[in-house]
Amino acid sequence: MTANDTHDAGQRTGQGARRWTAAQLTAEQLDALSARDPRGNFQQSSRMATLAAKHGVTCSNVGLEDGDGHVVAGAMIAYTPSRFGMSGSIWLGPLCDPDDTPMLSAVSDAIHADAKRHHAIEVAAWPNLVYRLRASDGTPSEAPHDGYLRAFEALGWRHQPFTRGYDSVINRWVYVKDLSAYTTADELLGSYEKRTQWSIGRARSMGVVVKEVGADELGVFADIERQTAQRRHFAYRGEQYFHDFAAAFGNRAHFLIAYIDTAAYEASMQEKVRRLEEVVSELEEKIAQRETTKLRRRHNEESSNLKAARKRLDAARELTARGAMLPAACSLFVTHPRETVYLYSGSVEEYKPFYASALIQHEAMVRLCLDKGITRYNFYGIDGVFDDPDDEGHGVLEFKQGFNGQVEELVGEFTLPVSRTRIALRNTLKKVLG
Repeated sequence: MTANDTHDAGQRTGQGARRWTAAQLTAEQLDALSARDPRGNFQQSSRMATLAAKHGVTCSNVGLEDGDGHVVAGAMIAYTPSRFGMSGSIWLGPLCDPDDTPMLSAVSDAIHADAKRHHAIEVAAWPNLVYRLRASDGTPSEAPHDGYLRAFEALGWRHQPFTRGYDSVINRWVYVKDLSAYTTADELLGSYEKRTQWSIGRARSMGVVVKEVGADELGVFADIERQTAQRRHFAYRGEQYFHDFAAAFGNRAHFLIAYIDTAAYEASMQEKVRRLEEVVSELEEKIAQRETTKLRRRHNEESSNLKAARKRLDAARELTARGAMLPAACSLFVTHPRETVYLYSGSVEEYKPFYASALIQHEAMVRLCLDKGITRYNFYGIDGVFDDPDDEGHGVLEFKQGFNGQVEELVGEFTLPVSRTRIALRNTLKKVLG
């Protein structure tokens, strides 16, 4: 080992860090830590390690134990090969109190030592730490936590520039909703913006129902995802990925599909046409007795509504001919002891007027949060751009804003050098090769 390969932070650990012993954590220990830590999340779990392993990633769990053998901090490190050696990634970790400097120093040492054992060139980490809370419209609601940056940088971590946009690994901007104030589905519904409440009511009135599906129906889920990827020009993971996800996360993975119950939709439209026919008939009788401008105006309006309803009834009958249950939208959710995460979604463009995606979100919050005692709903990524209606992520932002949550701007990416010699070589080659 050269002098350049020495972890500088390890030389500044001090007496306090000796309260803990670095250790390899079992899957059970990692999951227990993730469940109780206020920064715990599904990315830092044995289930995520299982999924990563299916796709060629080597995972290692490291942590700190106190004198009684209790795990007090830790991280799952995912190692992938690169040209100059393995590269480590800590997704939404490490799980450690960032205000406890000796503990952060000790866990950084443990990460560095584990990375050296895996011949890694460096480790990148995206801590699950909120740099700044913001209101739903992006307005800051508190001062930035610059202390987090200083704490990591003092231990040898290099903070990467702040970003906006959707990141390729971990999103720096996330949209969340605190559900602790709600105990019933109606209370929750009432907390949304009016347009979102209307969308959910509209979906229900048009026969949309939400079902959780098992592995045998993931083909339907994957097909909707494929259509959405083609339409929005993002990478499609393939059906096998969702089977792998379901196998790795078990009962923590929830695949929800919104179907149009065509019989229910047709019956609803038939009833609407019947009611409007009655209204128009009554107005015609009144006009025959004594016509007024008000009656004629209302007759024209309701006649127009009846014509539109008959048109929708014809469309409903056409849908019924296609099948009893037509898939319109889908979403994948992951439950963790401290939150439910909305991870992936897709929709069928033709069925956009059924507002199925909005109903899925509401049903997920009720079934996977309220019914399970989970008070945090994580809509996951937004791109952090709030003032540009032409921004490609504006539609996603508006959709999530309709549920009336708040924005968490995370601290972003830190990189811990492990082999400075190889890093210098890599950087030199990059300059030479342009």
